[in-house]
Amino acid sequence: MLQGRNIHFCISERPIIGEVNIVVAPGELTAIIGPNGAGKSTLFKLLSGDLTCNRGEISYNGKHIAGFKSNQLAKVRAVMPQHSEVSFPFSSWEIVALGMINDPAAISDRDIQAVMEKLQVWHLRAQAYNMLSGGEKQRVQLARVLVQVWKKQAFPRFILLDEPVSSMDVALQHLVLDFMNELKQRNIGILMVLHDLSLVANYADQVIMMKQGEVMANGHVSEVFTNQNLESLYGYPIHVEKHHQGLGLLVHSLPIHHINQRINKAL
Repeated sequence: MLQGRNIHFCISERPIIGEVNIVVAPGELTAIIGPNGAGKSTLFKLLSGDLTCNRGEISYNGKHIAGFKSNQLAKVRAVMPQHSEVSFPFSSWEIVALGMINDPAAISDRDIQAVMEKLQVWHLRAQAYNMLSGGEKQRVQLARVLVQVWKKQAFPRFILLDEPVSSMDVALQHLVLDFMNELKQRNIGILMVLHDLSLVANYADQVIMMKQGEVMANGHVSEVFTNQNLESLYGYPIHVEKHHQGLGLLVHSLPIHHINQRINKAL
């Protein structure tokens, strides 16, 4: 599993992440949620190895992250940051193929095609990456990440994604998250930073709620996705209910007149 124990991170002696404990299990999708400035992306960078924690320990499959060489770590985890800048005129195919650099013999051109077709970017393979739309770029970068861990292994692998569907339309968001659910069957654990609470409610297995650099709540989505927890997390009334056809959870903010009524009652 991917595990962080007592993770602490400061900038100029100002705590950004304080004594956080986290577990990401293979075969599960774990979502990190929280308001802006809660420390989600910082925690993401610590877990991926882009930042080093001041205290605590991060391990993959029982081995401290510092004990991996870069090529070894690349076989265990693949990372899609929130923003990916490309300075050279690469095609979409060439971007995706970067995912096989660590182990080119393990991935065939047919594998790359399969991943790109699954994410509906195969038709963009010859186009210049920098000419794509935001949603197209996200799917191309996601394809690169998936190619990196596409070959089945005996040991668990992990995919870390920071807001991977933020620029996609609703149909493509569901396409991607349905695909993530399929990947869980490959002994892969998925850690994802998301802002859309309805997507989290209906696709995540585990949820980590972060506020002011601390984990406010952590557990199965059905247990921690409560009106009280979400209102405490965001400082705004949020209502969670079971869909009447049993298709999942509905998450929505209360109308402004309901909020005013609550304020008037409190006064």
